[in-house]
Amino acid sequence: MIDIIQLVIAMVLVFVLMFGIGFIFNMLLKTTHFPIYLYIVAVIGMLVYWAWHSGSLLARLGELKFGEYLLFACGLLGAVLSGKTIQLLRVRGYKMF
Repeated sequence: MIDIIQLVIAMVLVFVLMFGIGFIFNMLLKTTHFPIYLYIVAVIGMLVYWAWHSGSLLARLGELKFGEYLLFACGLLGAVLSGKTIQLLRVRGYKMF
């Protein structure tokens, strides 16, 4: 029971963290899809690091649990939604974004 509560809290935190970072990057750099690319590059970099040290990327990915994949998905969702939010604000006339 505690594991499920921790997973839900972690999912919300990862989503909010990536949404916030993506939103700030979008405001400062005036690019919509940069946070998505940044998140993907970070995940790919982590996968390369794992493959380099463990010998087999597929074996390492097989060791991950379902909850860890959910956290990756929540982070990507936060990055995507930050870009969509900035696009929506720009369409509605907010020039500072």
